[in-house]
Amino acid sequence: MAKEVFEWIKTIAVSVIIALLITTFIARPTLVKQESMYPTLHENDYLILDKLSYRFQEPERGDIVVFNAALVNDSRDDRDLIKRVIGLEGDHVVVKDGKTYLNGEKVKEVYLNGSYKRGDVDIVVPEDKVFVMGDNREVSFDSRDIGPIGIQTIRGKVLVRLYPFDRIGRVD
Repeated sequence: MAKEVFEWIKTIAVSVIIALLITTFIARPTLVKQESMYPTLHENDYLILDKLSYRFQEPERGDIVVFNAALVNDSRDDRDLIKRVIGLEGDHVVVKDGKTYLNGEKVKEVYLNGSYKRGDVDIVVPEDKVFVMGDNREVSFDSRDIGPIGIQTIRGKVLVRLYPFDRIGRVD
């Protein structure tokens, strides 16, 4: 009986160590607490982030990323935001009259929640930064407000939605 209890304790300990290693270095769970990415993401969606990708490659246009906003907000609150990468380093981004242009071409944004009028921008994305916006543009606090974000502030790329169960799967 003592041997069986020891085996159970050993199995649980190894499982906890593996889980800690995974959440520290590879993947990270996060909960959506806002409506800025609606309709792609909904409030209370439970997501898993890929923390490794950006150690080996740069973000790509269209990636949905979670980044630390403490470096860009006045109150220095340690909070994370979820947004879509629109422009990369060196890209010329223009947002005018509810339309987004990237390097002179209108961006086809099928993921948007309706139309929007807020936040005209004309900027060339600086080195080591990306330009991000939420899919629900009318209510999103994003690069139109805070400017491009540093790549080093990105915590990870959204991979999968684990909850709600009827929407479980890869997030594109």
